[in-house]
Amino acid sequence: MKDNTIYSRFHRWVEIQPNAVAIVTDTKSMTYSDLDCRINSIAEKIGEARHQKFIGVVMPHGMDMIATIFAVLKSGAAYIPAEPSLPEDRIRYMMGKAKTELVITSEFCNNLSDDCPDYTDHSTPDGLAYVLYTSGTTGHPKGVMVENRSVVNYAEAFEAEFHTAPGDVMLQYSVCSFDIFVEEVFATLLNGATLAIPPKEIMEGDITVLMDFVKRHKVTEISGFPYLVAELNKLDTLPESLRLLISGGDVLRASYIDHLTGKGMLVYNTYGPSETTVCATYFRCDNALPLDDGTYPIGKAVKGVEVKILDKNGKEVPDGTVGEICIFGNGVSAGYLGTPPEQRNFVKLPDGKRMYRSGDMGYFLPDGNIAFLHRRDEQVMILGKRVEPEEVENVLNTSPDVERGIVRAFNDDAGLAYLVAYFVPAHKEYSLHDVKNWLRKELTDFMIPEFFVAVKEIPVNKRGKVDMSALPIVLKEAEDD
Repeated sequence: MKDNTIYSRFHRWVEIQPNAVAIVTDTKSMTYSDLDCRINSIAEKIGEARHQKFIGVVMPHGMDMIATIFAVLKSGAAYIPAEPSLPEDRIRYMMGKAKTELVITSEFCNNLSDDCPDYTDHSTPDGLAYVLYTSGTTGHPKGVMVENRSVVNYAEAFEAEFHTAPGDVMLQYSVCSFDIFVEEVFATLLNGATLAIPPKEIMEGDITVLMDFVKRHKVTEISGFPYLVAELNKLDTLPESLRLLISGGDVLRASYIDHLTGKGMLVYNTYGPSETTVCATYFRCDNALPLDDGTYPIGKAVKGVEVKILDKNGKEVPDGTVGEICIFGNGVSAGYLGTPPEQRNFVKLPDGKRMYRSGDMGYFLPDGNIAFLHRRDEQVMILGKRVEPEEVENVLNTSPDVERGIVRAFNDDAGLAYLVAYFVPAHKEYSLHDVKNWLRKELTDFMIPEFFVAVKEIPVNKRGKVDMSALPIVLKEAEDD
């Protein structure tokens, strides 16, 4: 058996506890042994396609999606996930960029063998595991390529910090194209715990309905964006089974967890770009004070990872001095699919290892934790997801209703980012509805600007750059906590 691959670590638990529950829903459950058999059946059907480097997975959340992902990995390929609800053009671009010939949908899993075929594991530690697409400055999403060993390292780091083990139950709440999904699935099934998947109506429903599901299945761990944590903070009570809440993807504020502390529950703030495999740092918040600005530090490096604060010349800065957060170690991914401009952020070191320049600014606190400040460039976080305003702007300018447009990001008085689109209509009969629908053809919902402003012209200064002082600023009041 190979070491340090996603499938081999999972299969170790199949041998240790074949009858333990791996996945549970409201209607059925699947043991580790059952899941392994399903994986082998799907892998066998993939068959000759296993020589492909990338295989697309476009399926609704459920047991078959999890089994399919593991089957792709066992076949030796990397999976490219996409929600079926994503715009068709975006899915087509993602799969086309990787020259994906096989895209697995739910129908692929019909009429599989009822027995448990024996299928050889073709995965390798340095083989690619998945490609996640993030917003890119070129106007198209860029694919982050992550290797098997990086995911295994993260599962080990997760277990080392949170002690996830058999008996734990993780809520599978995130969509499959984001890092939190990777954390939910692999940090659970590679550590012998159980994954609980709610039905779609609960995923899209009220938070109290979700908590009923958590209570029914004795969920012990939830990982999500700060906004989910803030919603939990508003509840009078939480299920007694919950022992761990993990916040990631955006700034965690003290006001988001002020009712969660002191209840015997671990609450963590985490940080890490997709380029460094889910998370690079952890910080426990439930027993700590926030910084002066009401936010929490992002903490210290996880197991197998090193974080340094560097200046523009790549030199370490003194503690307390602001610099760029740079990440080293087993979590750093293999880079981007193709050669986008952002590839320069990956630096190959003399010892053959890799460093990732995050573009995030921060500094070391006296206790060794890191405080996050802001992005170095124009990239922002919208609902916990990374957005390049330039990508949105490029799509806006392809609309037949837009003569010229720009997209800019602003912050409300709570420091949360929102997008504003300024555009010159191409004709008098333009429709904002049509403009938004045009954007939705290529962009996901969180990338659609919150405000649109029609102007007669886009003003420029003497240098030929957009003169924002000549444009109206759309103010947004922060929502109450």
